[in-house]
Amino acid sequence: MKIVVDKDKCTGCGICKEACPKGAKIWDINEKAMATNLEYCHLCTICAGKCPEQAIQVIRDEGNEKTKND
Repeated sequence: MKIVVDKDKCTGCGICKEACPKGAKIWDINEKAMATNLEYCHLCTICAGKCPEQAIQVIRDEGNEKTKND
């Protein structure tokens, strides 16, 4: 899994870090947001949902996704 931040859209407001249950461990906010230490991420997607600029995309690994036939 990975978290992609669109650097053109991100304003570095820090809402993603504040909203994330593990924000202090995952998010680094300087001029732009950057997700680090993803081993703490629970894939809750709260960060993406709270981003006012819609700059965050949470991408899950295909191996973790269930198909209709599962």
